[in-house]
Amino acid sequence: MFEAKNFRNDSLARWCPGCGDHAVLATLVKAMAEVGVAPHKTAVISGIGCSSRLPYYMNTYGFHTVHGRGAAVATGVKTANPDLSVWLATGDGDSLAIGGNHFIHALRRNIDLNIVLFNNRIYGLTKGQYSPTSARGFVSKSSPYGTVEDPFVPAELAMGARGNFFARAIDVDMKNLQACMVASARHKGAAVTEVLVNCVIFNNGIHKNITDKEVRDEKTILLKHGEKMIFGKDHNKGLVLDGWKIKVVTIGEDGYTMDDILVHDAHEKSDILHTMLAMMDGEELPLALGVIRDVDSPTYDWAVAQQIEDVKAQKPARTLQDLLDKEPYWEVK
Repeated sequence: MFEAKNFRNDSLARWCPGCGDHAVLATLVKAMAEVGVAPHKTAVISGIGCSSRLPYYMNTYGFHTVHGRGAAVATGVKTANPDLSVWLATGDGDSLAIGGNHFIHALRRNIDLNIVLFNNRIYGLTKGQYSPTSARGFVSKSSPYGTVEDPFVPAELAMGARGNFFARAIDVDMKNLQACMVASARHKGAAVTEVLVNCVIFNNGIHKNITDKEVRDEKTILLKHGEKMIFGKDHNKGLVLDGWKIKVVTIGEDGYTMDDILVHDAHEKSDILHTMLAMMDGEELPLALGVIRDVDSPTYDWAVAQQIEDVKAQKPARTLQDLLDKEPYWEVK
């Protein structure tokens, strides 16, 4: 059995006081302890950004790579060492901008990685430029008159890249965040956990429209596999399908009963409903939290390892000298 302290070293975490990254680190080590994979069988990879400092604070193997390349390095680590539990700590600017290509192909290939995507909708380490998840019109140091771009929605990008696992949590809800991380670690394949993180310096309160305690119950819904999709302060609201759309209803009104409320099936192979749930934004429909999609599929690293074994079985292992003696060669004098 392991404890959280087994995965955390004694280095001071150098994030701003109040930064949501502290909560992610504290939750990650608890999740690792719960999963039970030894620290020496765990590797944490990162790119560049505030979130990417995380490997420095872990009592595991770690690799702080270059901007956007964390997914590429993590791919190599997992493929070469398939027995390792590999985590990728990355931010919205790191993985969805310069690292976007590596991110989508890691999902498409279904490499067994646990990707923790810190989303604060800003470039924090470089002091406040807008990021790929910043909303249209967002005013920042690099967009003083407001951005003229539409943002990526990480869930939509993950589903579009044929991702088989997607979860979402907010930094202040460490219970759900830990559950998402544990589910990610137990999933075989590329698993993305988006964490809505607050940047107290450059984007303070960016998620407050859904994270504040006064509105969270009405603005979010915690999805659990096999359970009814119910939310609200009084737990009297639910989700139903109205044609091809999701609709919020009040149980006991307009003829709607508990039997009408959708049951969450995270394991459904089709991603249509999962995408619809993941795209709810907390306005007309509540923002979906928890494990939204969790579907089994063959992994890239397993397939590569199996392919190597199959080829070795067909061609028995031999020495380099055996190979040289077998092939035609000549001697130069």
